[in-house]
Amino acid sequence: MAQIGKVHSAQTHLLEGFIIDVEVDLSKGLHNFSIIGLADKANEEAKDRVSAAIKHSGFSSPKSHNQKIVVSLAPANLKKEGPLHDVAIALSYLLAKEEIDFETKDKIFIGELSLNGNLRAVTGILPLVETAKKKGFKEIYVPKDNAEEAALIRDIKIYPVSNLSELIKHLLSKAPVLIQQKETKIKIPENLDDRNFSDIKGQEAGKRGLLIAASGGHNIALYGPAGTGKTMLARALTSILPELSYEEILEVTAIHSVSGNLRESYIAIPPFRAPHHTASYISLVGGGSFPRPGEVTLSHRGVLFLDEFPEFERRVIDALRQPLEDKIVSITRVKGSGIFPANFILVAALNPCPCGNFGSTKPCVCTPKDIGRYKKKISGPIADRIDMWIEVPLVKHKILGEKTKAKGSVEFKKEVIAARLHQEKRFGGKKKKMLNADMSAKDIENLVPLNEEVREILNNSAEKLQLSARSYHKVIKLARTIADLEHERFVLPKHILEALQYRQKEN
Repeated sequence: MAQIGKVHSAQTHLLEGFIIDVEVDLSKGLHNFSIIGLADKANEEAKDRVSAAIKHSGFSSPKSHNQKIVVSLAPANLKKEGPLHDVAIALSYLLAKEEIDFETKDKIFIGELSLNGNLRAVTGILPLVETAKKKGFKEIYVPKDNAEEAALIRDIKIYPVSNLSELIKHLLSKAPVLIQQKETKIKIPENLDDRNFSDIKGQEAGKRGLLIAASGGHNIALYGPAGTGKTMLARALTSILPELSYEEILEVTAIHSVSGNLRESYIAIPPFRAPHHTASYISLVGGGSFPRPGEVTLSHRGVLFLDEFPEFERRVIDALRQPLEDKIVSITRVKGSGIFPANFILVAALNPCPCGNFGSTKPCVCTPKDIGRYKKKISGPIADRIDMWIEVPLVKHKILGEKTKAKGSVEFKKEVIAARLHQEKRFGGKKKKMLNADMSAKDIENLVPLNEEVREILNNSAEKLQLSARSYHKVIKLARTIADLEHERFVLPKHILEALQYRQKEN
């Protein structure tokens, strides 16, 4: 007579978690072990991992009996990827075989099994625990190495598991064998890159531009000859950005966990991503047969730094249009589609020409045709989406050798936090986390009133500079951020004039 065992597991799809019912059916017949439910190769291979792990945990191997074993991973229409269900399959088999018996309600089991029964860490734990909590589960059992990440989610019991036999003893014992993981206390690390604004000599215009960009979430381009400090400025930007809130930590950590890029148990500071200019279209925006997040999503709530901006493929650069405008990236493929968050600050660094010496004291070896082709790689729509264009000129050697104490990242960070507090009060409610760069045309009309003098300056300048509607609104957003940095209630003429000077200049 057929016997069935059932426990619960979980699976990520895109960036979300889904509960998976793992059922095992045993029936008489010649030995056969099959896994159904859109299982990938890693799940198909689970039959060998599970059989060996069960044998080395003190039970008879499924392969030692003449029986037909069918493992069902439901829902059947959801693609099952990775070895997350090994533990659940092993427990379901032992339940169906009546070798163990325990209450499966309100429990979730996640983990990959090694051949000796130990549990290996898996990716995407954080969204899975969050989903389990939302679905009303009380306990979740995860590999020991994933426990600290899982314990970021509160109000659900997290049990770290080292091996299968330890887990079974816990489930069968009336007294707990496993110790519940304590809630993870978030600690803000120091500046990991050890880059400080005080280490950068000169380049006050660049520092001012990055201060405004950090305060309002504005995209910025740094241009100038090679070796002037554009990369150093960009890398120092994260040192003046505020730490992530608890909700943002969960959001960012979940993205990196699912993508397999999580190096620590959590991410508490804004991420900084700097892909090489040979990066492909898919690696930047995401995609693949089954859509995966790209660099624009991995830099969510942080900084995406594109050094040598014109050296990226034209198609790759133009792919930034949607994320820069909508703060999301929508990916559609034959086997699936998804929408990933992509709210980041873009920092683009570029030279004036391919050799990098045009406009400097060194001779430029590029032909006019080379320079024209180089500049054309950045299309008008992309240039229009960049709020600020800051020139980073050569610094005199005398300044480089001076031992002067410049304003450091700590002071800049205080200004950024103060400016963002003004924005938080202005937006309030559901838009509490919104920055000036995120404002829509309606938000600008309702929240950024301009007096007649300011409006006249803006309109006259927009006509002379032939600003697009997008650029017109970006100037207002930028001016509002500059006013916030100066703790001004209203946008003044000087704020508009400074914002206008950051628009791209025609060469």
